[in-house]
Amino acid sequence: MSALAYTRARDLPEVVALLRANPEARVLAGGQSLLPMVRLGLTEVTQLIDVQDVAELHGLRLAKDHLVMGALCTHAQIARSALVQEHLPWVAQAAARIADAQVREVGTLGGSLANHDPNACWPALALAAQARLETSQGWVDADDFFQGPFTTALGQSGVLVAVHWPLGRLGAYAKFEQVASRFAQPGLAMGVDPRTGSWRVAVTGLGYGAQRWAEAEAALRQPAGDWAHLKPPLDLAVGDVHTSAEYRAHLARVLCRRLAANLKAHLPDNGLADPNPARHSTPAPPVPAAAKNTPTPSDSPWWKRLFDR
Repeated sequence: MSALAYTRARDLPEVVALLRANPEARVLAGGQSLLPMVRLGLTEVTQLIDVQDVAELHGLRLAKDHLVMGALCTHAQIARSALVQEHLPWVAQAAARIADAQVREVGTLGGSLANHDPNACWPALALAAQARLETSQGWVDADDFFQGPFTTALGQSGVLVAVHWPLGRLGAYAKFEQVASRFAQPGLAMGVDPRTGSWRVAVTGLGYGAQRWAEAEAALRQPAGDWAHLKPPLDLAVGDVHTSAEYRAHLARVLCRRLAANLKAHLPDNGLADPNPARHSTPAPPVPAAAKNTPTPSDSPWWKRLFDR
């Protein structure tokens, strides 16, 4: 690894000015995503801008109908937060399963979102929750923030300041993990507004980064249970040295069916609007490990029969 310049910024305007002055500078938050990429030569960096002293990026607070998480909130901080556990328990549960204990203590929410690793958990969670991202350049909806693997709306000089998570929704997240890294291969996040019956489904770990799964959302809006017969999202998946596209897409379908069954069981009228939405402010419990789904035919590949049990 070549020598790098290091600057510890004092405030947000200084960070933005440094990024504009040096196109090959990068923001250093927890470093759990950036530093391995630098060591492996996957990105060219001439200057690291440490943002640990930037007060605007810290903090976790409740603001009317949103929970605001500063970009420098660590995974462990979010998992342990009483506010998150009370208002967004499914997000706290997801944060507690990211990587290992050491990474969770150092890695940050903002670093994960800004890096947009194709297998990361946080981008899918932000999409499913319909989060809004506060940046140095203005506000960006999660739907518009993620523009491809390792690519976001921040561009070269933007800085992610905070993430605003809407309240009053049910949600869930589950993933099949790569054994060594515990990255999602794949992961699926699901959110539903019990007042409107509006569903959002996002997948990660299929190869192209976090994406909405429109077909799953449309199926979940149907009261007849069409979600149980949903086809795997092969158009969203790509294979690699670990798994084939077909295998990953099938696992995404398995996760979708399991989470949908769990969430729909906690909604009135099969997921339609509830005249008293306040009683749904606490999301459903985690999906049981032994969740069952309709078995596939016996002539299916062994891995389909295994995960569909």
